[in-house]
Amino acid sequence: MIRLQKANFHAKSIYDIDPTFLVKLERKVVLIDLDNTLSVYNVMVPSAQTFNLISELKELGLTPIIISNNKEKRVKTYCSQLQVKFLPSTHKPFTKRIKNFLKGLGIDLKDTILIGDQILTDLKLGRKLGSLTILTEPLSKKDQWTTKFNRLIDRPLRKRYFKKNMLGREATKRKVEVI
Repeated sequence: MIRLQKANFHAKSIYDIDPTFLVKLERKVVLIDLDNTLSVYNVMVPSAQTFNLISELKELGLTPIIISNNKEKRVKTYCSQLQVKFLPSTHKPFTKRIKNFLKGLGIDLKDTILIGDQILTDLKLGRKLGSLTILTEPLSKKDQWTTKFNRLIDRPLRKRYFKKNMLGREATKRKVEVI
């Protein structure tokens, strides 16, 4: 049986979240899942939108760290362009690697927010770490083969979470600029 883990907040996409909302949560570090949260899984170059988001987070005094179950080559290629710290092959939802990584950086787990698109890996990891969690929708319906099994469980779980009001409050949205 899968033990349900309530999200603190939800958003359609990481790009819909107002970065000042993250500051108001009084956490210093934003752990961001890479594949289908920050970028589509097979994209090796960050978009202008991604560069802008990371830049905004840094300007607001937040530390973005990208975490992924994907291999080092993919994660390093992507993250080195953004000039952010990253941890590949995290083995989410297991906590050992991420705890050791954060401890090595001198980061207290109470200072973290985790943003991800999967209930079984990201949300569960965030809850086990004691992080605030923001669950997003996947950016793409396409997944790498290793994630497809999780999605078979994730889709009905999301419906159940919605019915039981377990998606958390909606994260404050960005204001749309009218030109």
